[in-house]
Amino acid sequence: MVVDFGRPRDPRIDAAVLSATVELLAETGYSSLLVSAIAERAGTSKPAIYRRWPSKAHLVHEAVFPIGAATELPDTGSLPEDLHEMICRSMAFLTTPAARAALPGLVGEMAADPSLHSALLERFAGVIGGGLAELLERAAARGEVRHDVPATALAAQLTEAIAGITLIGLLTRPDELDDTWVDRTTTLLLKGISA
Repeated sequence: MVVDFGRPRDPRIDAAVLSATVELLAETGYSSLLVSAIAERAGTSKPAIYRRWPSKAHLVHEAVFPIGAATELPDTGSLPEDLHEMICRSMAFLTTPAARAALPGLVGEMAADPSLHSALLERFAGVIGGGLAELLERAAARGEVRHDVPATALAAQLTEAIAGITLIGLLTRPDELDDTWVDRTTTLLLKGISA
């Protein structure tokens, strides 16, 4: 058993730091974002931030892409409806001002540091690996999903496809990411995974 004799983390500091990070990202962009500025705006210190997050990238990832209601998988009992909702949520997640400001820097840092990439993916491991695979297994049992690809592999590929299509859309035609785009993307992805 591990006994922690230090002070417990103050959730108010966590919330203030995450909020300050989102605000400053939208104001300055990722490359100009300073941990000292985040600390000042949050009313804390740089050491307090680094005790909670090992790097600026980890902090930004958690601030911009929080795990919560938005990352919970829909389960309507219909694969087309579930996929449509996942694409809507991904689009909403990736088109916030903070996400738009953070993504270029985060992508660059993840490409340069494979351990960072692994750590950031671990945050969503339960959503991607477990929850989505289970949802796809239920869809397969209803005859909606092809059986020749294991659900865990299909979950990973589907996650990559949704994120990839959304990111490329943001880069090439950000003004066209709307309900029509979501419908077309849903149709396209369903054709690839349907039974």
